[in-house]
Amino acid sequence: MTSIDQLARGEPLQVERRREGARQAAARLEGAGVWMVIPCYRVTAHILRVIAKAPAWVEGIVCVDDACPEGSGDFIEANARDPRVCVVRLEKNQGVGGATLAGYAEAARRGGAILVKVDGDDQMDLGYMGPLVAPILLGEADYAKGNRFTSISHLRAMPTVRVLGNAVLSFASKVSTGYWNIFDPTNGFTAMEATVAKLVMEKRISRRFFFETDLLYHLSTLRAVVRDVPMPARYADEVSNLRISAVVGPFALKHLRNFIQRVLGQYFVRDFNAASLELVFGMFGILFGLGYAAHYVSSRVPGQVASAGVVMAAALPIILGAQLLLQALNFDVLNVPSRPIHPYLRTLARLQSEEA
Repeated sequence: MTSIDQLARGEPLQVERRREGARQAAARLEGAGVWMVIPCYRVTAHILRVIAKAPAWVEGIVCVDDACPEGSGDFIEANARDPRVCVVRLEKNQGVGGATLAGYAEAARRGGAILVKVDGDDQMDLGYMGPLVAPILLGEADYAKGNRFTSISHLRAMPTVRVLGNAVLSFASKVSTGYWNIFDPTNGFTAMEATVAKLVMEKRISRRFFFETDLLYHLSTLRAVVRDVPMPARYADEVSNLRISAVVGPFALKHLRNFIQRVLGQYFVRDFNAASLELVFGMFGILFGLGYAAHYVSSRVPGQVASAGVVMAAALPIILGAQLLLQALNFDVLNVPSRPIHPYLRTLARLQSEEA
């Protein structure tokens, strides 16, 4: 159709160009080995809609029945007409993490190259799946995840309590994982390169609600590159299985554990650099200053006023120690992984297969 015909019926040329661009992008995505992984637990009211919305270029859909009391696996096999669908059944409920990892394993076994995790409650807009897998296809990232906080308009559908809770969790995640460049760590709309997923599956990752955040921590130990993809929040009639009051304490302890393990592993086991020295002398300075002040207070004569020298002897090490710790923090922020690891892993796998 000519541009004159398009204008005559009120269709701007740029609209047709966008449609053509979308068709070309879909053609390029066909054959890219994209597989969907859907953990299924009490989602029989939504799962068929999720499957129906899967883009045509998705090669396979793995639905994981996580010992669902609604019999999700049987329901899908009886009602889903998409030939791309396969069902994996878990004998015991393993939580969203266990179900996702089981789906990763099945999709990778069937030849999946990029594994996209989608919740079964129809809360995720699958129209954003293309932007989600693009950083991996372009070799710019090993793992991509949604971020609902890139625009105020994206947050209009999100309850205020969730906005505040996600903001706090995001900062805690930055500290514990070392990915200072990402936000919204609990977003479950993710894509991972398959060779990276195979390494991750060997890790001891939390199987329950801490899964997404714990996964980021283990990706950081591999120095994998993580990329955020902007997308809006969507909420309808789905029922969340997560109670905030029940997870605040465990989440805080797990973040602290991951932070300590990450610092020790990254700056004292796998490497020793300027930040390592800043951490050692910074902590020593603060502890020395606090210890000196406590010793003086416990041993001084009642009513005796501390001299300027005593005050400086306690305060100066604390000030210098705090400055060194801030320098170490700055080093950590700049030390975010920037070089994807999956091209190396793919090359290594190809060489090993050729030798075999």
